[in-house]
Amino acid sequence: MSRRPVAAEPEKVDPVKAAFAAGLARARGNPALRAVPAELCARDEADCPLHPATGWVTADSHGLLHHNRHRRAEPEEWAWALAHTLLHLGFGHLPADRGPRVQPDAAALAARCAVVNRFLATFTVGRAPDDLPAHWPGGDEDELAARWRRDGVPAEYRACGTGGDRPDQHLARWHGHHDPEDRTLAFAHALTRTVSAAMDVAAGRRETLDGARLPQRPWDRALGWFVANYPLLGGLAAGMTLVADAELARAHGIVVAAVDAGTGEIYLNPLRRYTDEEWRFILAHEMLHAALRHGDRAGGRDPYLFNVAADYVINGWLLEMGVGEMPEGLLHEPELKGLSAEEVYDRIVRDRRRLRRLATLRGKGVGDILGEPLPRVGGPGWVDLDEFYRRGLLQGFDLHTRDRGLLPAGLVEEIRALAQPPLPWDARLARWFDEFVPRPEPLRSYARPSRRQSASPDIPRAGRHHPEEETPRCTFGVLLDTSGSMDRTLLGKALGAIASYAAARDVPAARVVFCDAVPHDAGYLPPAELAGRVRVRGRGGTVLQPGIDLLARAPDFPATAPLLIITDTDCDTLRIPRRDHAYLVPRGATLPFTPRGPVFHLS
Repeated sequence: MSRRPVAAEPEKVDPVKAAFAAGLARARGNPALRAVPAELCARDEADCPLHPATGWVTADSHGLLHHNRHRRAEPEEWAWALAHTLLHLGFGHLPADRGPRVQPDAAALAARCAVVNRFLATFTVGRAPDDLPAHWPGGDEDELAARWRRDGVPAEYRACGTGGDRPDQHLARWHGHHDPEDRTLAFAHALTRTVSAAMDVAAGRRETLDGARLPQRPWDRALGWFVANYPLLGGLAAGMTLVADAELARAHGIVVAAVDAGTGEIYLNPLRRYTDEEWRFILAHEMLHAALRHGDRAGGRDPYLFNVAADYVINGWLLEMGVGEMPEGLLHEPELKGLSAEEVYDRIVRDRRRLRRLATLRGKGVGDILGEPLPRVGGPGWVDLDEFYRRGLLQGFDLHTRDRGLLPAGLVEEIRALAQPPLPWDARLARWFDEFVPRPEPLRSYARPSRRQSASPDIPRAGRHHPEEETPRCTFGVLLDTSGSMDRTLLGKALGAIASYAAARDVPAARVVFCDAVPHDAGYLPPAELAGRVRVRGRGGTVLQPGIDLLARAPDFPATAPLLIITDTDCDTLRIPRRDHAYLVPRGATLPFTPRGPVFHLS
């Protein structure tokens, strides 16, 4: 009697091991990381003290990776953690040596991890953990370590490695019979090959079906030159897209070039004939427009005139730096050297008739900074804005200052300003209150004992108190746009912030005026009512000037009291007497006039 074979049960797959194997494959799939000599530690966790119990991976100077075999994570997270430790080996943080080894201190460990994470922010492999800082400090490992040994390691950078509660780098004595392989050299060669391949793709050097190379166009050669030879703009150039379409340029009136910062696209007219040096100047001009966010900085100014002012500034910088050759007919005035775009705008705005005859790279009377991408087949669906331009320009600036010498002072000032993320609107509003609505300061007197006196009665201490006599108190005015287009959520945020700051500064009451078609004077309201019990009146059109005139004529409102104007910017042009004032507007909104006071964008 024959027996039927019994089918073998399928082997169960360990999800933890499968996720780690997938992450390792993704990390090793990067050509530069694949070239770093390293292997996994084969010892049991109980026999190897370097296996992290709470972290991800630890690397040692033998090139062994000790990973947490019980950690549950996604393959993308494992890929990032493995890339982090491989970069420690590739950057030379763990050199092999036969002599006695001294483990790096906390400042050196944190500095090396910060440099590696900064590199991974642009050399993307896997997905970084969410609890890492959004920005990384500039400088190399030695500079950061020396600074942090002196000042202390900032809290956000103390645990940015992959070792958990242990260091992710360990130095051990080399016991091999042969000299260890130079991991830094292997990684550098592989990284050079990887970047060269990316440059070929970015510059359009691709092959046809028969394997023959297509001839490079001059603007592609210019873009490739920035990536290979000019670190200040190389990172930006690698991420920008050149759109050389004669029909698109003709349809939208682009004589030479224009740029849209939102999509990172530079539109070129391929029918124009320029040398490689002139194309470098043109591309650098448009990249600086995008990176310095000149389109957003116009604010309430005339967009075209601000574009012209920025052209004067950028062309002066490029001539000073010797980047390419400026084509004939571009805007340049030596007497404007050293001025910012805003300062140049204030000088040239007086002669608008002459300025309308000037030409940008896009053409006469139009700006080359586009407010939106041009419609084309295959255009991008999404882009990142601030992070791409800030990171690309800052990293390029760091490399440029090491190897290429000095830059114009105005450009350096604007690049360094990008390194500081903008303050949130409520913090800027608090600073405004500190300046124009000061809180009453108490007096110190030995006639009133300090509350700390009972703890040490033998030591006399002055107490703090407010004098009982009459003292002047601060107030301010609030002008509310209550038109139909005004968002109620925005009104609530603005009034809540104003009320909290007023209460913190002991402001007894604020003068409130509602404005739609006509002004409605609510009189003086205490901060508590301003925050919660204000009944907004009116929902007509938006005319704010009568409300300003009402406060200017009011005999009981001090002439020196500051004024806060809350509007959605769909309003009339305001003429405010000589008093301190500020505007609270929605994020991304632009006032229809040039404001003289600060503008806080609510988010």
